[in-house]
Formats: sequence, structure tokens, C-alpha cells
Amino acid sequence: MTPEQIDLVQSSWEKVKPISEQAAELFYGRLFELDPSLKPLFKGDMKEQGKKLMATLNLAVTSLTKLDDILPAVKELGRRHVKYGVPDESYQTVGQALLWTLQQGLAEAFTDDVKQAWTITYVTLSNVMLEAAHEGDAPAAKAS
Repeated sequence: MTPEQIDLVQSSWEKVKPISEQAAELFYGRLFELDPSLKPLFKGDMKEQGKKLMATLNLAVTSLTKLDDILPAVKELGRRHVKYGVPDESYQTVGQALLWTLQQGLAEAFTDDVKQAWTITYVTLSNVMLEAAHEGDAPAAKAS
């Protein structure tokens, strides 16, 4: 990520923070619309889940300039998602729901550059989570 992309993510996030509760509702509504099979993974209070989502996003966004500091936490999140039964394919769906939510919340401020910066951010962090989720997976046995 370039410094300009980090700045775009951080400055656009500042516009989302005041509407974080509504953004969380939009996000989960869109996520379950895109993939209803994910809904049973969320057994708790969705308002609390939304607060956790926003807090996690806030930590990630504010730490983009010091990514190495949060990578252990991002990896642990990936490992926990395996325990929750989160399928790998859902990471793409989550990304789609996140970008859609940002577009709704930011409206005209969700420019192509902002979208690209958020996409790179999400792909970077979700790839770290996926790699951590699969640490220790045995390589496929070769047929002889």
C-alpha cells in the first residue's frame, strides 16, 4: 500500500465512524443477502457483533502505517475464524459487503481511488488471515 492509499482509507474511515452503527447494520444486511448461509455463524447479539466489527476495522485502519504491529492480532483473528467455521470463500463475500457498505456510507466520497485503496487494504489483511487459518495444514500427498 502506498502512503496515499493509506491516507485515503484513513480519511474515508473518519467519515464512516460517526455512522458506524448504521454501517454495521448495512454491512451485515448485505453480507446475509449475498450469502444467507453465513447467518448461522452469528449466534450472538448483532448490535454487539456490529460494535466488534467496527472496533476491529478501526484498529486495522488506524494501524495501517504500522502494519507489522497488528499482524499478530490479524493472524489470530484468522485462526479464530477457522474455529467459528468460517469458510474461505466467505472472505470474498465479506469484501464485497464491506465495499458496498462503504459506498453507501460515503456516497460521492467513495471515489475510484478510495475504492481501490480499501480493496488493497482488505485483500492485504484478509490474505494474512487466510494464511494464518491454514498454518499447519498438511500439504496434499503426492500420488505415486
